Amino acid sequence: MTDTKALEVLVEPIATAMGFDLVRVALMKGAGGLTLQVMAEDPATRQLTIDQCAALSRRVSDMLDEVDPIADEYHLEVSSPGIDRPLTRLQDFADWAGYVAKFQLTELLEGRKRLQGHILGLDDAMVRIAVEGLGETAVPFANIAGAKLVLTDDLIKATKPLSSEGVDALDEEEEEDD
Repeated sequence: MTDTKALEVLVEPIATAMGFDLVRVALMKGAGGLTLQVMAEDPATRQLTIDQCAALSRRVSDMLDEVDPIADEYHLEVSSPGIDRPLTRLQDFADWAGYVAKFQLTELLEGRKRLQGHILGLDDAMVRIAVEGLGETAVPFANIAGAKLVLTDDLIKATKPLSSEGVDALDEEEEEDD
């Protein structure tokens, strides 16, 4: 299978040139075959609109057609990270301090490979989290195999949608159903 880091090196300059931050590039195998997932965000909003996703998708697709780095057939999926976003960069743990996240570790920490707790921030390359039963814990960033925010009321309150277009129509439909 193609190296994800090599794909990231190809995709990141495109996202950066468009003014976006690359959140994640992943090549995943599923029932429908291979999917190349490209997740990016506009630094001003921490999200992407549908038009921004479509524009990034076209540019990445054009590059992939030209370079052809993946030998097998695959689907390209370009998206915004969403509300319960993955935390992939060191800076994400500073940006999302105060919110709850789930962590999958590469090595055991206090007998655990999975943790959940409030992100407290960063000390150099150490992610500080408050874990129930462990208290304040420092995890080396290099020991984090994966992390993502947990959907909580606080996170929902802090995350505003880019557009509320169409909300009135949904409200009217709900009233008609009642």
